[in-house]
Amino acid sequence: MRRRVTYSRNVTLSLSRTCVSHCKYCAFATHQPHLHEPAAVEQLLDRAMRRRVKELLVLTGDDPGYHPGVREKLAGLGFATFVDYVVWCCERALERGLLPHTNLGALGREDLAKLREVTASQGLMLESTRPDLVAHQGSPTKEPRLRLATIDAAGELRIPFTSGILVGIGEEPSDRLDALAALAASHERYGHIQEVILQNFVPHRRYHGEEPAEIADEASEAYWRTGLGTHPSLPLPRWATAVTIDDMVELVTAARALMPDVGIQVPPNLADWWPQLVAAGATDLGGLSANGDHISPEHPFPSPHQVRKRLQQDGAALTERLCVYPQYIDGDWLDQGVMDVVKLKYWSFIPRRGSGRRQDRPIHAELVSGAIEKGRDGVALSEDELTALFAETRPEAVEEIRAAADELRAELAGDLVTFVVNRNINISNVCIVGCAFCGFGQGKRSPDAYEHDEPDFVRRIHDALEYGATELCIQSGIHPDWDFDEYLRWLRVAKRTAPDIHLHAYSPMEIAHMQDISGLPLSEVFARLRDAGLGSTPGTAAEVLHDGVRERISPNKLPVARWVEIIEASHAAGLRSTSTVMFGHIEEPWELAEHMRVIRELQERTGGITEFVPLSFIPFQTLLGRTHGVEEISREENLKHTAVFRLALGRSIRNVQASWVKMGLETATEALRWGVNDLGGTLMEESISRLAGSQHGTKLDPEQLISAAHAAGRPAAERSTLYEIRREHRLVVDACV
Repeated sequence: MRRRVTYSRNVTLSLSRTCVSHCKYCAFATHQPHLHEPAAVEQLLDRAMRRRVKELLVLTGDDPGYHPGVREKLAGLGFATFVDYVVWCCERALERGLLPHTNLGALGREDLAKLREVTASQGLMLESTRPDLVAHQGSPTKEPRLRLATIDAAGELRIPFTSGILVGIGEEPSDRLDALAALAASHERYGHIQEVILQNFVPHRRYHGEEPAEIADEASEAYWRTGLGTHPSLPLPRWATAVTIDDMVELVTAARALMPDVGIQVPPNLADWWPQLVAAGATDLGGLSANGDHISPEHPFPSPHQVRKRLQQDGAALTERLCVYPQYIDGDWLDQGVMDVVKLKYWSFIPRRGSGRRQDRPIHAELVSGAIEKGRDGVALSEDELTALFAETRPEAVEEIRAAADELRAELAGDLVTFVVNRNINISNVCIVGCAFCGFGQGKRSPDAYEHDEPDFVRRIHDALEYGATELCIQSGIHPDWDFDEYLRWLRVAKRTAPDIHLHAYSPMEIAHMQDISGLPLSEVFARLRDAGLGSTPGTAAEVLHDGVRERISPNKLPVARWVEIIEASHAAGLRSTSTVMFGHIEEPWELAEHMRVIRELQERTGGITEFVPLSFIPFQTLLGRTHGVEEISREENLKHTAVFRLALGRSIRNVQASWVKMGLETATEALRWGVNDLGGTLMEESISRLAGSQHGTKLDPEQLISAAHAAGRPAAERSTLYEIRREHRLVVDACV
């Protein structure tokens, strides 16, 4: 099962159903003059904009301009050709921030080029390479060579393109593979096919005197509102071919093998087998159009909510994409006017590519070499220098960053790899903050909300003691019903149950809440927490210490100044803290540079930070990942950032930790070559990353952490929370006799 399945939030505009062809399976086309007027188009666009739709799918019959009645309507509106009218519609969409995707049938190079200036992507179903299908009789635009010529012309023009095959229209199984091979050959030549649709034929009734768009809209609205929908089943015509799930699985597998870098889309409204096809390798579910499927109007798309719930049963996440796939979002593939809309409205969908997606500030690559040397020597780096390091992508420069970070690690921390035997306890996931990056917090009335009672809390502590834990890490959501005494109570229960265990508890966000509800100064809040048993403070809730980032991902969270104030107050109370960063989402290199400035200057003032913990963002089951196109940061970028964090800290913080629950133990082990000297804790129970979609587990035994250190050629040691060595596990080197 894939971890991430995509879809586009779109609306369909059936601009004209007039069609020159007479396909026997089509109930969409008409041979009467049909054209939506400009006022109706703008009304649809305005409604789509209010619904936060991102894509306008312009759907038409083949060559509507062949009909004299359509030409007359176009002339009356002031358009010389039908494509000119489509261009006008796309321009109106772009003005509203909608990205057009057009599917107008077989077109010539001139029309494709004209549309390229106002579209983010285009499409044309190949359907089949069989020229003699009964279903295509009387349909000149379904000639395979004509359609392949259009697909190739789109490649020559560097147009991000969607194509696909229609299964069950009388072809043989070998014909389907031939069609996929033809698409693969075109993609091999031009690299422009972003996705292939594998669509099974479903018979329709005729819609004489009716408007399919209205039927689709009504069916979709009812289905999304109630979850109940009618999907009529009609007998196959004699010329059709029955299609089974085994046939579709075979096609998914074949498409994946022929075009491994291309998205594989399966319609979720035409059969119930789409979850099995996702399990077989399909990657996309198409438009999930808010106003239904105009080709199959009585078969509404399931809503994103319905699909998400179904995918969660299989451990997969539903994620929005734009109509143009990420790898094509750059100036080589998109016209500048379209690219401007993407940068303005949807910049988070632009792949990171190391150098940032917004050009708010210049990146001075020429500073990298000097910055590496300064960082290796522990000298504080400027904002421009750190920005250049975070943005660096050149392999040779990244290797220099790695080597410098590892040298600094060896100087400050030696070769010893440390870890702590601990247990996480998240007492409750009820939270009122609503962070877009979080999959953990739940509303009080959510069926997924929980709150441990005291006996359960005590049982978990006993389990930790039996396991050998020396630390409890206690954090929760911001619960609307808890007062300050409740937070103190949990600490007292923990200390009563395990007097000698270290309590590493309560994020700065929780402490800010305690101050707000108690009205006490921070000094008094920390004094009471310490009296109740608090041993140290997690430096979480930091995310990125740049208020612009925080306003975008969690406007209800404490601002930077208050986070710093709380950590400083913790240190003033004699309580050490950790420090963190959550990176790999929508932040930019210069925003990370600001984060590191804040952390380093804080440590230079107080000296109270024990370690720095980089936390790579897990997007899969979070609002930010679902709706902003943010993908999990690559292993390479994760490691590079880890090394830059080490150089940014200089000699201010001795310990840099790799979070195995975020990056996986294999990558965490590799991070020991990138400036890391600590592998964190055993955790035993981890909810925050797991509920965001991490699949790296919730517990590691000490033996696994020791083995990771030894695999990296380094000795290991169990430590306390405050980095006192408890027992060492020396590296045994085989000697040859």
